[in-house]
Amino acid sequence: MAGRLTAPELVGLVLDDFRGWDEPLGPVDDPEVAAARRRTGLDEAVITGEGLLRGRRVAVVACEFGFLAGSIGVAAAERVVRAVERATAERLPLLAAPASGGTRMQEGTVAFLQMVKISAAVARHKAAGLPYLVYLRDPTFGGVLASWGSLGHVTAAEPGARIGFLGPRVYRALHGEAFPEGVQVAENLYRHGLVDAVLPPSALAGIADRALTILRSPPAPPPAPDERALGDEPSGQRATGEEASGEEASGERLPDVPAWESITRSRRAGRPGVRQLLRHAATDVLPLSGTGAGERDPGLYLAPARFGGVSCVLLGQDRRTQADEGPMGPAALRAARRGLALARELDLPLVTVIDTPGAALSPAAEEGGLAGEIARCLAELVTLETPTLSIILGQGSGGGALALIPCDRVLVAQHGWLSPLPPEGASAIVHRDVAHAPRLAAAQGVRAADLVAAGIADRIIAERPDAAEEPRAFCRRVGRELERELLAMVHADRAGLLAGRLRRYRDLGTAPAHVA
Repeated sequence: MAGRLTAPELVGLVLDDFRGWDEPLGPVDDPEVAAARRRTGLDEAVITGEGLLRGRRVAVVACEFGFLAGSIGVAAAERVVRAVERATAERLPLLAAPASGGTRMQEGTVAFLQMVKISAAVARHKAAGLPYLVYLRDPTFGGVLASWGSLGHVTAAEPGARIGFLGPRVYRALHGEAFPEGVQVAENLYRHGLVDAVLPPSALAGIADRALTILRSPPAPPPAPDERALGDEPSGQRATGEEASGEEASGERLPDVPAWESITRSRRAGRPGVRQLLRHAATDVLPLSGTGAGERDPGLYLAPARFGGVSCVLLGQDRRTQADEGPMGPAALRAARRGLALARELDLPLVTVIDTPGAALSPAAEEGGLAGEIARCLAELVTLETPTLSIILGQGSGGGALALIPCDRVLVAQHGWLSPLPPEGASAIVHRDVAHAPRLAAAQGVRAADLVAAGIADRIIAERPDAAEEPRAFCRRVGRELERELLAMVHADRAGLLAGRLRRYRDLGTAPAHVA
């Protein structure tokens, strides 16, 4: 790629006050390495160190492609590992910027196996709860991509960068034909959920700063027991086991709305969804793309986000893209599990936003393991060791909704609902027609008030009178309630939260209703 930045140039662009960590390497007998040293002014294909990223200490590991195609041999790998280990010991976030043809062929199998120890060091860094950000540059191939280049919590790529496992020159030599055009390119990887963003080097500092602001900013102090988030006006009803028409803690009285009316309102075209919630209520958002494993389902929105004084990982069902592009499939739940892993590794609370007319019913979904993905989401979410919060924003239909429900706290919009199937589907099973859907919805206890009475939800967030008529105000109200709940949980005892969550779902339906 014309105009490729050298490793020192990239580091200088992204970090201020850079200080190298690399100990000088001694003389070498290899004439190719000696020539690369003279040509680049570097002693190896990797530089490491630390600097300030918008005032924050950050460690960096960057490859220099001009040094033997950025290939990684024993000395380069040792340099990478020592830098990762130092970043871990000093509790610094780490930014990796590979640009490499892969393993240094001249050093053979021993060099190839160096990728194991690099991956192990990165895994330990992540296990320490420290962010690992990756910026894939042009080109990145082979063992580098198949190890530390693919382990980022957040991964961005340079526009037009050639990125792949098997290099095109090797493919042609082995197969006698060129690799298909446009496959091993950053933009195609983004479309397939393998990288989270494609951005030029000039934007790297900004996106890294945003990521670290969300992933590393400490939460604000917990709110006072009777203090509402940000001093907002009262916004929701506490769970008391009474109907929604009962008196709310704030004195606001929510009308007793029939289930079918709530279901109808939840389907209004103008009703705000997860993207509107983030736009109007979050103070910072970092959208991620897909599973990181070659799948991308637009029905599931994954983003680390910050609501006022607290950061979280948010998994949101996007009903508009489900309506436009098709129901949620197995890939959406695999992306959700990526979010669960991110919350677990970075010790962040998890927020799930329920708003789905139902998961996909298709041969592709069945063959893709939809039921198994729902089961795995359920099992991982209910046992996640970080605080969890669910908001039923609108439609909550079937297994797609079930997969993201079992949290420490569950909030429900006034016209949100939760049901084993869309009411029309339930009516078809019970009555063999859809005409009984309104009556069956009422009998099943799907509406917000019923969910509170059954101990499934903890609070109702008011709509005045309908979120579709006040989208911005409603989203801000939801955001303030999310912040309030999250702040209380991040300062709570983790073991107690998990024990309470497991007890809640163990006793659901067999014990008196949960009381907030």
